[in-house]
Amino acid sequence: MAGLTTPSRHSDRLVRELDWNLLRTFVVLAESRSITEAAGKLRLAQPSVSTALKRLEERIDKKLIDRSPGHFRLTQAGELLYREAVDIQGSIFRLTTAMRDVTNEVQGHVKIAVASHVVCPVFDEALAHFHAEHPKATLSVDVDTSREAIAAVNARSASFAICLVKERNPKLEYRRLYREFFGLFCGPPHPLFGKKGLTSADLAGHASVSFETDRLHDVLRPVTLMRAEADLGDRIVGTSSHLEEVRRMIIAGLGIGPLPVHVTRRDIDSGLLWHLPPYDKMPEIDVHVVWNPRAKLNRAEEALLAELLTRIEETPIEERTYR
Repeated sequence: MAGLTTPSRHSDRLVRELDWNLLRTFVVLAESRSITEAAGKLRLAQPSVSTALKRLEERIDKKLIDRSPGHFRLTQAGELLYREAVDIQGSIFRLTTAMRDVTNEVQGHVKIAVASHVVCPVFDEALAHFHAEHPKATLSVDVDTSREAIAAVNARSASFAICLVKERNPKLEYRRLYREFFGLFCGPPHPLFGKKGLTSADLAGHASVSFETDRLHDVLRPVTLMRAEADLGDRIVGTSSHLEEVRRMIIAGLGIGPLPVHVTRRDIDSGLLWHLPPYDKMPEIDVHVVWNPRAKLNRAEEALLAELLTRIEETPIEERTYR
């Protein structure tokens, strides 16, 4: 029985007494052509490295490196130990990263490219929860056209984008954030302001303002068709890529213009905008979260994107549809 327990006792002693620094030194030795070269890599004196190798061979009770003038190579036992030591080294590095992720606060900067006037409670709630959980993370929001926002994500200069999507780039990922409906509106100076019982025929011949992407071949094609049905297509007197500026021109009376219905409620209540027909079958437009799966995100970017995508997944599209 004593003979059967000897290997176990030897293993127990090895576990208790083996120093990781000895294994680390051995890995460098195994990847070098001499003790002198290994000492240089480790920034240690050559005798210190030789002593470390001797101590390790004594602990292992195996010769690990054959050394003679012009000869420096691993023994069979050395080859085996090298493979195991490399795995151990990788595990220690992974453990260090894992412990850092567990114990350190999430820090880093998140840069979001957003189409103008994104109004979405799901997005707002994600931002609020993210900041409460990770107060040391910072955030910047750049308002761009949808085309510019997607280009920033593709170039990896933005963490992710919230915008309209015309054509999907197969190298990017997309998730619908919310759906909005567009209507036609006019401002107080306009002759149709405040009039009830209007039909689409009453809009014919009036000047209009709109978005630069309000074209048959662009992302707001449904809005273009709505204007065309109201006979507003040929008289666009003002355009902008930003919703706030289209709103400004409508309120100033330059012409009839399209806006997302759910963002106009306060202006309607304040007497700044008047909703015009059509009142049903209004064009629906989807707003997406767009990100680049090839981009290496920092921990703050990963946390906010994951928070937003989780909320999208948990919120039915009916609750993310704003009329």
